[in-house]
Amino acid sequence: MSPLIPFEETTHLFTDFQHTAFRLETRRGYATDRAGARFQAFMRGIDPQPEPEHPWNVNVREKAAEGARFSRIRIIDEPPTDGQRFLMATAAGNVAAGEDIRVLPRAAAERLALPDYDLWLFDSRTLVRMHIDDTDLTVGVELINDPEQVFAVCRARDAAWSLAAPSADVWARVR
Repeated sequence: MSPLIPFEETTHLFTDFQHTAFRLETRRGYATDRAGARFQAFMRGIDPQPEPEHPWNVNVREKAAEGARFSRIRIIDEPPTDGQRFLMATAAGNVAAGEDIRVLPRAAAERLALPDYDLWLFDSRTLVRMHIDDTDLTVGVELINDPEQVFAVCRARDAAWSLAAPSADVWARVR
């Protein structure tokens, strides 16, 4: 295992990548979401509104204008947890900015032997493996450039992509 570093030390990758940034989300929820006002409102029945000027969405639009692509697969349980439902409810804003977000049932992810950890993969060559504790809080990340590990994640991404459904389609069925 590579040494853990703070996630903040990898944020430059979100603007520096050239072609693709791919995210795999494996958790049933995230502590940062649950602590936020948008999640609390969602739990009271208030749909989250898109945030087009959020720095994330601004960056996604800018990278898309340069020809780069953000994509992610969210693994969900059946039925989805509140945290997974919240992520599907908020996906529309990310998609409007240019991100392709798809959902894959956990059973399918297990059949494909997808990684059981959250990650970002930049330009199919730099892997950021997230370490998340039992409270769903990111405690650090590993920056991995080992070709064998990166290639395994590329293969997993490619195998899962065609089986994953657009987030909006799944959200329309489960909301």
